[in-house]
Amino acid sequence: MLLGAKSAAVDWLVVGLGNPGAKYEHTRHNMGFLTVDLLAEQAGVKLNKVKFKSAYNIIPFAGAKCLVMKPQTYMNLSGESVGEAARFYKIPADHVVVISDDISLPVGKLRIRTGGSAGGHNGLKNIIQHLGSDKFPRIKVGVGSPKQAGFEVVDWVIGKPMGEDQKVLTDALDRVVTAVPVLISQGVDRAMNRFNRT
Repeated sequence: MLLGAKSAAVDWLVVGLGNPGAKYEHTRHNMGFLTVDLLAEQAGVKLNKVKFKSAYNIIPFAGAKCLVMKPQTYMNLSGESVGEAARFYKIPADHVVVISDDISLPVGKLRIRTGGSAGGHNGLKNIIQHLGSDKFPRIKVGVGSPKQAGFEVVDWVIGKPMGEDQKVLTDALDRVVTAVPVLISQGVDRAMNRFNRT
């Protein structure tokens, strides 16, 4: 019974990807961190618990108990945190929602998917390795192309959006915060139909 109770304690993982530390705050690569911070703020809680190599808290969405987490391992090792939490709570991959930046999408464009490859994103790649599956839903936030902007990829993603880009991304994060409970309560397909168009 103890194991059963433990496994039933959480229904979903909601993971925002980013890099810890003041140097990376509000950068393009931290769209996931910014989103889950906003989710927590709107729920009136702080992601101030520490376990699974992450900062987290449990937040209810649409009747489901969700462990909302920010891995503190740095981006390319995010799977260590996600895999540990998923194993502890016995959460299947299709109940792990991962929010990340995406340089292949225009600034502010959202793309929700049921699964798929990492698409060159090291955080997603590591999560796939640690979950042993790529069949987890993800919400990608477009941050624009570094090539079009004349930047190297690393400099672009750890840079801070300014001006109009900042405004567009702020609006995009508000849409992600709306999309998460829709995905959890109504399914990935419904969330895709509603939010991939905007």
